[in-house]
Amino acid sequence: MGLAEDVAEGLSAEKKYLLSKYFYDAEGDKLFQQIMKMPEYYLTDCEYEVFSTRGGDILKAFSQNSKPFDLLEFGAGDGTKTRILLKRLLENGADMRYVPIDISGDVLEDLQNRLSSEFPQLPVRPEINDYFKALENLQVESERKKLVLFIGSSIGNFRQEMIHRFMAKLFEKLNSGDEVLLGYDLMKNPLKILEAYNDPTGITKAFNLNVLRRINRELDADFDIEAFDHYPYYDPETGLAKSFLVSLKQQDVKIGSLNQVFSFESGEVIHTEISRKFRVRDIESYFKEAGFEVVEHFYDCKHYFVDTLAKKP
Repeated sequence: MGLAEDVAEGLSAEKKYLLSKYFYDAEGDKLFQQIMKMPEYYLTDCEYEVFSTRGGDILKAFSQNSKPFDLLEFGAGDGTKTRILLKRLLENGADMRYVPIDISGDVLEDLQNRLSSEFPQLPVRPEINDYFKALENLQVESERKKLVLFIGSSIGNFRQEMIHRFMAKLFEKLNSGDEVLLGYDLMKNPLKILEAYNDPTGITKAFNLNVLRRINRELDADFDIEAFDHYPYYDPETGLAKSFLVSLKQQDVKIGSLNQVFSFESGEVIHTEISRKFRVRDIESYFKEAGFEVVEHFYDCKHYFVDTLAKKP
């Protein structure tokens, strides 16, 4: 479904919600890049450290006789952290082709331009596509071994059942011997986690509210942005960090493209995002259930974050 259908479904639900994927337009991309640079948002620095210090170890754990391979990245974005990993892999003699996969052609074009300047020796083949469709195309095109990246704890944005479906689908689409490197934000001090989603500068708030701006612009809606606030929440028992938009008053919102009016009570919330935090035993369970064999865990020095390498037997 597209934006209009998803908005209609989400705002018609008994518990209203909007999908977090719609945070990301040109403005949303800029805001998220700012979030990744915030001191409170520890995830970026943790994974940056993993790639900076363990890139050679990752290649060693993955490599089979230094054969050429395809490095595929799901949701490549601007490639900030990936460029560090690419640098370390190339420094350690990796013979690879990089395939960034994203639904945003503009983002991929910018990334390709930066990479061609920074790593002129690296073949880059951007793919504007759905993750698994892109993977199918590449399996037909090349018999080289694949290493699939899905980093930044993006998998933490999935609901529990979606994680299982994603892992099963990934296993199905890969060939025997292919591997995956998935990033996971680990459970830790709840205050540290909540701080990452409740920064004092209000960037995270603006990022969440951007979905309303996008609906106003693309679906001819009249959301009063000032009449909504951002509320983050973290449950240390379940490991679920959730974000909500809170209606600050009784109000009606008309969405012209849908020819519908949605009513909000004062204090009513719209659920916008999940960011799941993981235990290592649960990560290993996800891989095992899907059929993968865990090869190695790569941690930052504080063990806040882990990138896990796993193989399809």
